[in-house]
Amino acid sequence: MRRFPLGGLTLLTAMVLAMLGPVVTVVLWAFAVKWRYPQILPTEWGLKFWAEVLSRQTITGPVLTSLALASVATTAAALICWPAAFAFARLRFPGRQLLLFSFIAAQAVPKFALFLSIAVIFLQLGLVGTFPGVALVQGLSAMLVMIWIPTAAFRAIPPALEEAAFDLGASRLRVFLAVTLPQAMPALAASYVLAFVAVLFEVDSGLLIGAPKVTTMPLTLMTLSAQVVVQDAAVLCVMIWLPCFVLLLLTRRFMTSRGIAEGLGA
Repeated sequence: MRRFPLGGLTLLTAMVLAMLGPVVTVVLWAFAVKWRYPQILPTEWGLKFWAEVLSRQTITGPVLTSLALASVATTAAALICWPAAFAFARLRFPGRQLLLFSFIAAQAVPKFALFLSIAVIFLQLGLVGTFPGVALVQGLSAMLVMIWIPTAAFRAIPPALEEAAFDLGASRLRVFLAVTLPQAMPALAASYVLAFVAVLFEVDSGLLIGAPKVTTMPLTLMTLSAQVVVQDAAVLCVMIWLPCFVLLLLTRRFMTSRGIAEGLGA
């Protein structure tokens, strides 16, 4: 910026427009009643389309279903993966590296093909078209983030902190709750938020495992987009974005730049 102020300002402006432009446009469409070219801003504002969307059970139902699915799947994945991440970081056992690498290998396979093979098994188990079936598959999608970030976070904790607590007579449980867990909390919060957002926007699981009985927000959004109802799709996009934004605000004090960097192993 000091050496090339004009070029740096141009690049910064382009980055801001690229990141915030689509979001601002969607928000404007959500509250626009009339907006026609070449007007820069909507000519008429209102909550007309919000009332229409919220009054339709075919939209509010999938919204609540997706939030419930994301909450259940992400929380279940956290309860399973965070203790496993602590074990990966602190214990040495045969096949540890191979097992840890398997989480990446599973993500290397296209999700559509992976979920299709799972759907064949779930069909025999009677889990296709059920809430538990979709939640189970979405929990699998969250495991990579839930394993790798917390594992790196637990590894990054200086052993001297825990050793000092042991020297003062603290038990293992007290050390974990008072020293280890607070140090790892930024990365745990980051992994939870990232997994929640990824699960919330998951399409393939709802399409292959949930349909036709379990309808999620992304599938509903695809239907609205096909009908070319811009305001309805924009309202639903804002409804999807708001829970993620609130969750980010709630975890903001844990998601410091230093904490996330340590959690990623930086």
